[in-house]
Amino acid sequence: TDAEVNTRKKTFTEVQTERSEQAERTVLIKCPPKLNEKKLLQYLSSHGNIKSHFFFENRGIHALIEFSEKDSIASLQDAIGIPSAAEHHVVPFKSRLFTFTLKIPVSQATEETPVHLSPQSHIPVKELIQKLCHADNISSQMYVLLNEYQLTEENIKLRFLACSLVRDFARAYFPDSTVKPFGSSVNTFGKLGCDVDMFLDFHDTRKHATKMKKGPFEMEYQMKRLPSERLATQKILSVIGDCLDNFGPGCVSVQKILNARCPLVKFSHQPTGFQCDLSVSNSIAIKSSELLYIYGCLDSRVRALVFSVRCWARVHGLTSSVPGTWITNFSLTMMVMFFLQRRSPPIIPTLDQLKELSDEKDKHVIGGCDCSFVSDLSKIKLTKNTETLDVLLGDFFEYFGNFDFRKNSINLRKGKEVNKPESSPLYIWNPFEQDLNISKNVNQPQLEKFVAMARESAWILQKEDKTQRTINKEPWGLAALLIPFGKSNPNKMKNRVKGMGSETIRSLLDSLKLNNANSLQKAVGK
Repeated sequence: TDAEVNTRKKTFTEVQTERSEQAERTVLIKCPPKLNEKKLLQYLSSHGNIKSHFFFENRGIHALIEFSEKDSIASLQDAIGIPSAAEHHVVPFKSRLFTFTLKIPVSQATEETPVHLSPQSHIPVKELIQKLCHADNISSQMYVLLNEYQLTEENIKLRFLACSLVRDFARAYFPDSTVKPFGSSVNTFGKLGCDVDMFLDFHDTRKHATKMKKGPFEMEYQMKRLPSERLATQKILSVIGDCLDNFGPGCVSVQKILNARCPLVKFSHQPTGFQCDLSVSNSIAIKSSELLYIYGCLDSRVRALVFSVRCWARVHGLTSSVPGTWITNFSLTMMVMFFLQRRSPPIIPTLDQLKELSDEKDKHVIGGCDCSFVSDLSKIKLTKNTETLDVLLGDFFEYFGNFDFRKNSINLRKGKEVNKPESSPLYIWNPFEQDLNISKNVNQPQLEKFVAMARESAWILQKEDKTQRTINKEPWGLAALLIPFGKSNPNKMKNRVKGMGSETIRSLLDSLKLNNANSLQKAVGK
């Protein structure tokens, strides 16, 4: 759509600023089951012009209302009542979360047409597989998956609102602070249902720093001093965590994890339905979000390939929602980026190339790490590569199924396979902190499982006969890869195993968790 093309060309920072500003003009209203949409909007409009709105279901119907002017919210808040404290006493914190009820008996409202609800979660894999089978080719299948899984405009608005509501608390202590989302909520690779990573930023304070340089004297705030930045972070998060826990409407299951490498507060935000992680500003994480945003905007194949590979990895248990020795979605995404840099001609530029295109305003050195790269998308030449997604998906599995992980590491700065600096099974250079491996958590069995699955998938895509499978009503193409292997046709795995040495068989079976003696006998005994 045209609107999408327009939003695609804005810089990362422009989009963030615009959405944060939009969130400040937004309220969230819990509605009654029999809702008269017209009457609600009519009532709200008496406080100011409504720029946009949508309804969604989350333990009842909610409406997100965006006003054109921020003042409309103050006007609305003036007219809103405090809940009566009959059975509960209330914490008198006035947020932008309201409950709307109808005074008239429900019977008169029943002839209302039901409101349109925006989905806030993606369809289950089983339903997805059926949808994929109706597509014409693998490329179309991949775009169907992307459209089902990617964040919608409404869901993104809800994410920014969740941050804005947390910011209202932070501002009680730190009036200049902002709370912004980072990671999958903003890097164009988030899927419906993913957590909201948010960080608290005080760095608008830097603007003050430059103001005072003029003139013969200097003035600065008296502030409490602490021995380390980490301690300051822990204290601030501890207090804001308590604040959300004690006073935040709809903030439940608040957990303070202050001794982690990156201290954070985890909580569940019931009004929006999001699981949230709040930390204190991490400039490098923001630059990673922006880098992925740029890659995601450059070519539509990038996101389509990432979403398909990540869905495939989740189905086969290669990734998990809990931390462990699995490959993370971030590592997997970086592997896809690297693969696209290695195409001939490359589909996306290397980080070094993006750095060469940067100008003065793009210069960012954070804690000795050079995070400079071009922010203006129009300065980046589009690729001349015309490969279809069918080809790219098969070649991705082929490439990593045969990658020399023992010797080589993955370096997105150079877009080259580089000798591993140390012996981690999987080594992916952190694009900005050059001495860090973003996949340090991955162990050998998990990497071997990934390789085995990639080989199996490449083989399925090469051997498959779409027409035959369609006649047999069997899933084909991408759909065939989203069914756990060994379930659809156990014989297939056996045939594959015949041509391999027994050592490979053992590691393959181990990695597929088929390690009980019974299945080993069956597979080898044929």
